[in-house]
Amino acid sequence: MGRPRVVAISQARMTSTRLPGKVLMPAAGRPLLAHHLDRLARTPGLDAVVLATTVNTADDPVAACAEGLGIAVFRGDEADVLGRFAGAAAMAGAELVVRVTADCPLIDPVLVGRLIATFLGGQCDDPPLDYLSIDSTRYPRGLDAEIFPRRLLEEAAANAADPAEREHVTPYIYHRPDRFRLGAALAPDAPADLADLEGLAEQRWCVDEPADYELVRRLLEALLPANPGFGWQDCCKILRDHPDWMDINRSVRQKTLH
Repeated sequence: MGRPRVVAISQARMTSTRLPGKVLMPAAGRPLLAHHLDRLARTPGLDAVVLATTVNTADDPVAACAEGLGIAVFRGDEADVLGRFAGAAAMAGAELVVRVTADCPLIDPVLVGRLIATFLGGQCDDPPLDYLSIDSTRYPRGLDAEIFPRRLLEEAAANAADPAEREHVTPYIYHRPDRFRLGAALAPDAPADLADLEGLAEQRWCVDEPADYELVRRLLEALLPANPGFGWQDCCKILRDHPDWMDINRSVRQKTLH
């Protein structure tokens, strides 16, 4: 049996409730979405990247941005994110799906690659892994990723009735530990992978509100000129040098599931 086809699917739309148009806001001369997709495409172990957006005309610029980078685009119902992911996975011929969101311009390809490698290693177990994620309680928000087989995505798309399960894609899987084998969330390796930064797990490197955008813009513009392939630990180093930056979005709270 050959290695399964691994496809990363990212979701994006212009009509974000808290910061409309955020994915196309500029930083270091490019839209945030372009930074996100370029970084994601460098992930080791990925066979393809797809952007899942809506059929709304407001999202035509989102689709155009991705297509301009050579990224395939799937367009579906704005209200049914789960259905969009299932359609994107089918279009790409995915066997394993890596789910990310486009409000994470600082996503780390090495960390996502580690997630993929760990999951593939778990396919040799009996029973094999069904779901694995990056531990968002140990890393800053904005590095998040999940991986699972496409067959489970299709099952969820066919059966999920709860609006939160259709909006957030994976709760159908991780809320059923009696049916699916959930791996322990991927945490930093100690000591080499741990950054000496106070309150690391409380950091927000995703973009939901204007304060988030200001922090991420500063990080991109500080890091890209000297090191286009920077990783999450390079962000930590910049924040150690500029501790006042950590206060920029400290008051922003993560949106919770319904």
